[in-house]
Amino acid sequence: MIERPLIHFTPERHWMNDPNGLVFHDGRYHLFFQYNPYGSDHGHMSWGHASSVDLVHWEEHPVAILVDEREQIFSGSAVVDTDNTSGFAGEGETALVAIYTSVDAESHIQSQALAYSVDDGLSWAKYPGNPVLDRGSLEFRDPKVFRYDGAAGTYWVMVAVEAANRQVVLYRSDDLRSWSLLSTYGPAGAVDGVWECPDLFPLALDGDPADLRWVLVISLNPGGIAGGSGTQYVVGNFDGVTFVPEQPVPDALEDVDWLDFGSDCYAGVTFSGLPDQERTILAWMNNWDYAGDVPSLPWRGAMTLARRLSLATVEGRPQLCAAPILPSGVPVDPEGVLPTAARIEARLRLGAEPGATVLLEIAGSEGRVSIGAAAGRIAVDRTAAADFVPGDGVESAPLPGGSLPGVSLLGDAEVIDLTIVIDTCSIEVFAAAGSRSITDLAVLGAGRRLRISTEGGATVEDLSVADIGVGGPSSGVRP
Repeated sequence: MIERPLIHFTPERHWMNDPNGLVFHDGRYHLFFQYNPYGSDHGHMSWGHASSVDLVHWEEHPVAILVDEREQIFSGSAVVDTDNTSGFAGEGETALVAIYTSVDAESHIQSQALAYSVDDGLSWAKYPGNPVLDRGSLEFRDPKVFRYDGAAGTYWVMVAVEAANRQVVLYRSDDLRSWSLLSTYGPAGAVDGVWECPDLFPLALDGDPADLRWVLVISLNPGGIAGGSGTQYVVGNFDGVTFVPEQPVPDALEDVDWLDFGSDCYAGVTFSGLPDQERTILAWMNNWDYAGDVPSLPWRGAMTLARRLSLATVEGRPQLCAAPILPSGVPVDPEGVLPTAARIEARLRLGAEPGATVLLEIAGSEGRVSIGAAAGRIAVDRTAAADFVPGDGVESAPLPGGSLPGVSLLGDAEVIDLTIVIDTCSIEVFAAAGSRSITDLAVLGAGRRLRISTEGGATVEDLSVADIGVGGPSSGVRP
C-alpha cells in the first residue's frame, strides 16, 4: 500500500476526487471535495471538508453536505456572500453559499442547487427552493460562481458545462437563486473527452494591472495531453456576457495550452475570496484511467500542491505560470539520502552542442523516476514507479525559448531552472518559471538517492535539496 503523503492533502479514510467550493474567508482556506463517506470507491458523492491557514497544513472536518435518498452532491463552488444578496444571512452574520450539482437519484438529471452556512462552513443547510437552475440535462454540471464587477454591471456569474456537448455555459444572477443565460463557449480546442470543472478568472499580464486578461480553464476526460484526464486553458477577454479567445484556439493536442503536462493534475479550480493577484489553484492528483486502482487504503485520493497562478508573456503570447506553495524547508546534502518530502532546485546549462542533455534520476527501494532535460523539451519517466498506470509512463512538455521578466529560459543562454517536489507517492516538476509543469503519481519507497548524468557538454550549475516534510496534513476530524 502507498504511504500517506506528508505535504499533500488526503482524507483520513475513503474515496476523494475533485476539489469543490474552494473559498478563503476570515483568514482560513476552505477545501471541500468530492467524497464517498461510505467506502473507498467512487460513489455516494458528498462534499467532504478540510481547512487550512497556510495551504500546507490541513485539518479535516465532518462531511459538509451529505448524499441522501433524493440526490448526490456533485462538484461545484462556494462564495462569500458579503452583501447578503441571497438573503441567507441573519443580522450580524455572513453566509458562505455553495453552488453544487444535484444529481437526481431517480432521473439522474443534473441541475444546480444551493446550500448555505453561517458558521464559517462547519454546518450547512440546503435551500428549500432547490434546484435553482435546471436545463433538464443529464450532463449539466460543475458550476463555478464568481462576482463580476465591470462595465456591464455587478452581479454573480456562473460558469458550468454541458459536458457531453463540450460546451461551457455562462449564466448571471443578482441573488444566487434566479439565473438567466448569458452566452456559451465551445466546442473548441481539445474535445476528445467530456468537459468538466470550468473556471473563469482575470489576471494581470506580466503583473501590469492595466493589462487585464481572462483565463478560461476546462478539464477534459479522456483526451488529455498525457492520456486520460487533463486540463486545458484559453486566454481571452470577458465583457460580463461573452468570453472571446484572444487568439484562434488550436485543435492539435500539442498546440493547446495545458495547465499541466503530466497525468495527475485534474479538475483544478481556484479559490474565491482572494485578490486577483493571489489567484490560487488546487487540483485532484489522479487520473480517471486508473484512479480506482491506486493501492492506498484506507484513504484513496490526494490533492496537488496549491499553486499561485500568474500570467506572463511567453514566446510572444500570454501563458499561465504556476508557483507551488510549499512549507519552509531545511537544507540537506544532495548526495545523501533524500527526505521523503523534498524540494530539489536545479539550474541546468545545456551548452551549444547538439544532443546536450541532463538526466536526474531519483531512485528508492520501490521504484525510480527520471527527469530528462534537453533543448526544447523536458520529460518525466515514472515507468518503474507506478505499476498501476497503463502505458509507458513517460510524459513530456515543450520548453519555451526566449525569456520571462527576470527569468532566463532557453534562448541563447540555454539555461533551464527546475523545481522538483517529491512526496511519498508523487512528483511535481516546474520549469520555465512555472510555465511548464508535470505532475505524476510515483511510488519510490525509502532510501531515495539523486543521481545526475550529463551528455554533450551539459552541466548542472546549481543544485540544492531541502527537507519539507513537516508532518503533513492532519487527518483527524474536528467535531
